[in-house]
Amino acid sequence: MPKGPGKYDDLCEDVLKKSNAECVIVMVINGSLGNGFSVSSTRTDILFDLPYMLEQMASEIRNSLPQTNLN
Repeated sequence: MPKGPGKYDDLCEDVLKKSNAECVIVMVINGSLGNGFSVSSTRTDILFDLPYMLEQMASEIRNSLPQTNLN
């Protein structure tokens, strides 16, 4: 995660509170503040698993896309 405040930290904090979740990731594409992401968690230990979870998610998305010459 980038150090320092992110563009969408406030939005991410709102989602965390309203969802009563332990961890929230907000990814914004072409938003009013441009592209960005924020992570908010009530438990720091979850953050250590986050890279693995994101790699798994990326793999699942990649594998679900139709096969083209680009992938």
